[in-house]
This record gives sequence, structure tokens and C-alpha cells, in this order.
Amino acid sequence: MIRKLLFSLFLFSAFYGHSQGYEIKVTLKPFTQGHLYLAHHFGAKQYLIDSAELNSNSEAVFTGTEKLFGGVYMIVYPAKNGWMECLVDKEKKFSVYADTTDLIRSAKFTGSPDNDLFSEYQKKSLEIGSGIAEIRKKLPAATATEQKELNEKMTAYGKDLQQYRENFLKQHPDHLLSAIFNVLREPVIPPASQQPGGKYDSTFAYQYYKKHYWDNVSFTDERLLRTPVFQPRFDRYFSEVLPQAADSIIPAADMILQAAKPNPEMFKFCLSTLTDKYVNPTYMGQDAVFVHIFQKYYLTGMADSWMTEKYKKFINDRGYSLMANTIGSKGADFEFLDTAGKKKTLYSLAGNYTIICFWDPTCGHCKEEVPKLDSFFQSTWKKQGITMLGVMTDGGKEAWIKFIREHKLKDWVHVYQTQEMKDAAYNAGKPGVRQLYDVYQTPMLYLLDKQKNIIAKKLSYQQLAELLQYKTQTASRK
Repeated sequence: MIRKLLFSLFLFSAFYGHSQGYEIKVTLKPFTQGHLYLAHHFGAKQYLIDSAELNSNSEAVFTGTEKLFGGVYMIVYPAKNGWMECLVDKEKKFSVYADTTDLIRSAKFTGSPDNDLFSEYQKKSLEIGSGIAEIRKKLPAATATEQKELNEKMTAYGKDLQQYRENFLKQHPDHLLSAIFNVLREPVIPPASQQPGGKYDSTFAYQYYKKHYWDNVSFTDERLLRTPVFQPRFDRYFSEVLPQAADSIIPAADMILQAAKPNPEMFKFCLSTLTDKYVNPTYMGQDAVFVHIFQKYYLTGMADSWMTEKYKKFINDRGYSLMANTIGSKGADFEFLDTAGKKKTLYSLAGNYTIICFWDPTCGHCKEEVPKLDSFFQSTWKKQGITMLGVMTDGGKEAWIKFIREHKLKDWVHVYQTQEMKDAAYNAGKPGVRQLYDVYQTPMLYLLDKQKNIIAKKLSYQQLAELLQYKTQTASRK
């Protein structure tokens, strides 16, 4: 659901503008019927934006009055089973000839110096790639001496391509291909002799790599959004390069968003991508990243100009829900009734730890997981002074009582809220329990400490068991 919403945000702005039209004349052998299609990269996706009918001479012309934004474009075959790439940047009117039997070597552009340079690079890459492929074919049957020579040749090919890129960057610093090369560049870590103490330090190497990861990449160059290289690097930075803790991710996100802010398209892309990643994060505690983004960028109105009302409501609902239950914050108190109809509150419960299990007796997953959770409680946790609070979210009181009795869920604090209690909170303008604890599926488990601070949330019962074992063992050693 989140991804669909984000894509709709990207698409509405991809091709609006009135400053200049385009005319791209294509001769693409051997196709003589059907249509060619014009497409472009955007993030990790590709989008068709135009079509043109082929004549018997393999010719088609793409024309339009809209502005084509800079990026890597594709001329897609009639069966949509392949394409050739070209650049759109300064020149919006040019011609191209190519034959799919030898696509890269046959490509010729007229009226587009940008694409002449791009075509030269593609041919250089093909030459080097073919050379490396030949070496790899020979390696398995080669002797040790031959393998050494072949590996040296392969390394030389790599250096040749790298040198080509470096020379290109110096000669054409503003070219779109230079911007792409800068994204592809990897930080070169200083040799061991130049590291602290004159020897290799893995910590220094990592910190250097992280610090220089974005060197020479411009977050105001929106042409990068329409290339196949920017989003993979962006994703790798947040998923692999950074430590997966909120206090490391948040400053990195702020750094990129501040750098992208002068360019509305880049800012929107970066903010939407980070929102998509952390609104339902992979690792526990990372929802603090989304809360930070929500408070700093959404609540201040920085995204109002491009959000639909539906998406705005989704972001606000998620933001306010998660603000109330980040790791380390105090779990919100709430009132409920137990099986005997007596009123209780969360804060009135004692225990070294409190496990809250939000569940529904008619939910298939709950029917499997809750008895397993109870096994851990009965065998271990109860003896350790841990309180088990089971909160019925749906399913009806009759089914709830029946399940508790049939599965002998003894010594839990079983509770629910009547519709009147829910309505009273709503009418008073207070968030409900499901919003306070962001309960969007069941079962959902929270672990609170003695002071009712949230230690962990949204765990499986196995993860909860491992965490409690670690906590109790650590406490016993103190």
C-alpha cells in the first residue's frame, strides 16, 4: 500500500513543463512495423512516456510539446523485450540510427554531442567487457602461471576503464555521464601507511568510507533521478553502509535532505524514499527515524505542496501513532476491564517486566501464536515476576472468554475495552489504544520494564524469549 502511494506521488510530476518540446527521430533495424516506445528510468523503476509508429524503413519519430527532463532514456522495441539507451540533457531534438544485431557498435547519433560521448563510452565498455569475458573463459583450464597472467590482464582492463572515466570527468565535468560516474565512484581508502599509527585500521577504513561515500555527488542534480544508478547507491547507504541504529540513520537522513532541499524534485524523492523505508522498518527501533522525519519535514509543511489528501492522512495517522510508542519512551497508560468486569489500568500492574499481547481470538495467526506464548510464560516468565497482559482488540467477548478457557491461559491479566470506553476516548479527542500502540495487526507484542518504559515492540514470541533470557541473565550477573 505504501509503495503504491509513493509511486503516485512520483508520477504526477514526472513530465509537466512547457519550456521546450522534443523530437527524436529513430531508425532502428530490423523493425518495420508496430510501435517503438520512449521510456525513462526513475529511481528503481522505468516508465513509458511516448510511442511512435514504425514505417517500412524502420523509422519512427517521437514528438511532444512537454519538457523532457534530463536523464537516461530508453527506446523500447515493439515487443517490449529490449531497448537501447540514450541520454536526454541539453539536446531535445536529435536523430539516432542503430541495428539490434550489433546495437552498441552500430549506434550513430546526429545533432547530439551528449550522445556521441555516451556512445563512445558504451563502445569502450563493450570492448573491455568482452575482453574480461574472454579471460574468464580461459581461467578454469589455465595453469597457475597462466592464471596469474590472465588475472593481471583483467586488472589492467579494470584500470583502463577507470582511467577512461577519470579522463572523462576532467574533460566534461558538467556532462550527465560525469554525474553518473560520480555516483558509481567508490571512496579510495588511504593506504595503511597513511592511516593512524601507520598500519591498517578497520575502524578508520570504515569511517573514512562512510564519510566519503557521497563525495562529488550533487543532491541538487535531479538528472540523477532518471538514471539506473542513483537509487541503488542511496538504498545501499541506508541499508548496508550506515549502522542500523536510529541515532546513526537520523543525522545521515538530515544531511541528505538538507543537501537536496534546494531542488524540489530531489528533495521529494529523497524524503519519499526514506519515508517508504522507515514507516514500517526492517529493524526494531528504526521507527524513530520515521518519527523524526514526520516531525521535522511533514509537520512543518515541507511536503504539503506535493502530497495528496489520502497520502497526507496516511502519513499523519502513522506519525501520531508512532510518536506515542518509540523505544525508550513510557508506554501510554490506558483503562480496561478484566474478565470479571473490574476496571484496571496498565500503570496499576506490578511486575519486573510487563508483556503486552494485543490479540484477537478469531485471528488465525493469534490462535497459533498465543498458546506458544503462554508456554514460555507458564514455564519461565511467571517465575521471574513477569506480568502478562493480554488485550483483546477484536473478536467479541464470547469468543475471547471461550479461547482463554479452552487453552487454559491462566495467570494472565486478560482485559478488553467496551465500545462505550472506546467512544468516550474518541469523543474526548483522545487517541485509542490501537493508535497509542500502533496496533495494525495481531498478535502484537510489547515488552515494558518495571517503570513501564518500552524496551521492545512488535517482536515474535521467539524474539521476545531470547530478549528476556538476555535481560534476566544480565541482571543476575550484576
